[in-house]
Amino acid sequence: MNDDKALNMLSALSQKTRFQVFRLLMANGCDGMAAGKIAENLAVPQNTLSSHLTILTNAGLITMERQGRHLIYKAAIGETRDFIEFLVSDCCQGNPEICELPFHLMKSC
Repeated sequence: MNDDKALNMLSALSQKTRFQVFRLLMANGCDGMAAGKIAENLAVPQNTLSSHLTILTNAGLITMERQGRHLIYKAAIGETRDFIEFLVSDCCQGNPEICELPFHLMKSC
């Protein structure tokens, strides 16, 4: 992780719909969700959602895989863990353990 990658991720999350998509996918964990279900859950038109999904994918926050006719989106748990660790790496004069975030409990799919 570096500053540019972290800034790209922060930029992707700085829009309400994208933030909601990311949180929804984090809540769904390794199962992910079809694009249509995401749109339905968030009451977002599918054509609008498509651009948001692309931005989140390009930022490395979510992944996409094809399952038959469906595109399944999942939170990129490993990348998210790296991002959070990067954000707190300089915490408390170089003692990130003070933040007590259980990064080791976040398992990748």
